[in-house]
Amino acid sequence: MIEARELRKVYRSGQLEVEAVRGISFEIPRGQFVAIVGPSGSGKSSLFYLLGGMTSATSGSVLIDGVDFGSLSDAERTRLRKQRIGFVFQRFNLLQSLSALGNIEVAHEIGGSRKPLDRAYLESLSELLSIRGRLAHRPAELSGGEQQRVAIARALITRPAILLADEPTGNLDSKNSDAVLAMLRRSNEELGQTILMITHNLEAAAVADRILQMRDGEIVADSAGGRRAS
Repeated sequence: MIEARELRKVYRSGQLEVEAVRGISFEIPRGQFVAIVGPSGSGKSSLFYLLGGMTSATSGSVLIDGVDFGSLSDAERTRLRKQRIGFVFQRFNLLQSLSALGNIEVAHEIGGSRKPLDRAYLESLSELLSIRGRLAHRPAELSGGEQQRVAIARALITRPAILLADEPTGNLDSKNSDAVLAMLRRSNEELGQTILMITHNLEAAAVADRILQMRDGEIVADSAGGRRAS
């Protein structure tokens, strides 16, 4: 579902060059839950933006279900992201003027689907994420954990094949972190999403099937996660 081939990203500022991603290659099969871990500055976020098509590689390629991001125009890349990828960010990025439901509905509209919002699917998603009774509330009226679960619902409402999550528990306490990680695991198991989660937290990574460890822009280890090991 996701393939990186000799992926490289170099940032330039004047005469200074910083190689954030150094010739990375790996494959993520359909339906796998993968965590990418590493300290700050290891290249995790740069890799996240490359895999999500939000920045271009200096060299190498990213393929999403066999389609090479590099072969697409900007408009085609945007369309592929909308149709195939859901994003969850550390800072939630919810629209403060809208209710939780409004945020989810807007995501469906932006996703470009010509079909009306599937209310039955929304209801089942709300049940799965334990936010059914909170949909009328605006973000400021929700806890951090509730906001992150709304953000996950927003990412899933278009039924993307892939869910990319960047430090989804980074701003949460341990209780809400555990709830969000449990929701991601259930989304993977019950909705069949391929999930790639960026995190610096090895305990959070343990919910995944597989853990890729990054250091200095490279993958230095590829191992089974806690779920598979159990």
